[in-house]
Amino acid sequence: MDQKLVVEALLKPETYPEDTGKIELIQTHISFVFLTKKYAYKVKKAVNFGFLDFSTLERRRLFCHKELYLNRRLCPEVYLEVVPINNDEKIKILGSGKPVEYALKMKRLPQDRIMTLLLKEGKIDNAEIDELANIVAHFHAHAQTSNEINEYGSPEIIKVNWDENFAQTTKYVNKTISAADFHFVQAAINGFMKNKASIFLDRIATNRIRDCHGDLHSGNIFITDKICIFDAIEFNDRFRYSDVASDVAFLAMDLDFQNRTDLANRFIEKYVEYSKDQQLLNLLLFYKCYRAYVRGKVVSFRLDDPNITAQDKASATREAQAYFKLAAKYSQNL
Repeated sequence: MDQKLVVEALLKPETYPEDTGKIELIQTHISFVFLTKKYAYKVKKAVNFGFLDFSTLERRRLFCHKELYLNRRLCPEVYLEVVPINNDEKIKILGSGKPVEYALKMKRLPQDRIMTLLLKEGKIDNAEIDELANIVAHFHAHAQTSNEINEYGSPEIIKVNWDENFAQTTKYVNKTISAADFHFVQAAINGFMKNKASIFLDRIATNRIRDCHGDLHSGNIFITDKICIFDAIEFNDRFRYSDVASDVAFLAMDLDFQNRTDLANRFIEKYVEYSKDQQLLNLLLFYKCYRAYVRGKVVSFRLDDPNITAQDKASATREAQAYFKLAAKYSQNL
């Protein structure tokens, strides 16, 4: 079934098994998220980016269940269940008939408590940052590790990740990243990896490669009476199995991006204190560059999304350009 029909149905209250109130739709490059009065229903877009494949209904079902499992590690009270969307004359969640789509059902949290908004309003201070650092350090300390996971911290796999980034952003050169910055970052990263390979091997030896969150930025953090870190990456283990430094660098980069380098430095300082991972500092700039570059790439993907407006694409262009500029800035100091 055409996903557009499912999206149209999910904008109607009668599609849901409970009173919805006003329904709001939020889109990312890979998801439709429908916000009702009490819940959020997340539907994966039928896309295939190579590193991510949601092209079949069965794959979307499996990844909904994987997302549920992974995010219950940090946010168990929010991630509720996977629900079928059925079609028997009418499209309905938990209806009769054959499933035509699946959604991850979550408890709705107040949108005005997303950390990104709180940062803009000046409502984040050292207390929240210290608690975040403690949560992340504890999560990393207990996250799964194994010989298989360790391989993802190897210089060879990390180079694969970077090579993929460069390959996938070639089409955006002189659109969201300048040719000069593209080549400069590529040269800087390849040089660092060639000259500092031993650092990556040391991280494996000290058990710092873990099943991490993979997408740790302020847009994925709710701060209410407690802190909820949500939306861990489920679609590709390679992006989640990483050095804990990569998770830490993501939030630090995000805070830099929002002109709160003071909070970024505080987060790093407290994380190192709680985790006793002083060695992390040797790779922080490298992973900050990686995270800024990936954000630039991912935002650039919106330019190819037929579901968003020209105005949204113009905004995405500006945002991607800013991320790539930040990546280039980090790479100058590697």
